[in-house]
Amino acid sequence: MSELTTLPNIAAKLDAQLAEVGITTIAQLTAVGSREAWLRILERDPSACLMRLSALEGAIQGVRWHYLDTATKQSLKEFYNEHKMKV
Repeated sequence: MSELTTLPNIAAKLDAQLAEVGITTIAQLTAVGSREAWLRILERDPSACLMRLSALEGAIQGVRWHYLDTATKQSLKEFYNEHKMKV
């Protein structure tokens, strides 16, 4: 497991998926951002869900995804709906 598992929401499975798409450090995840990281995962795993996208954003913000503010949750949901339809 990488240092990413020290972040909220990042357990072994998501850590492994991030490694598969070339993201293995907190700095890399922060630089790439939750949306791009999720899109990279989605290319390999069509089951990538809104919860996974929210987990990535929460990890970057340092909070459990449940505690993201309403505006962020809405923005992520819109992004998810826009991109999930293309798969």
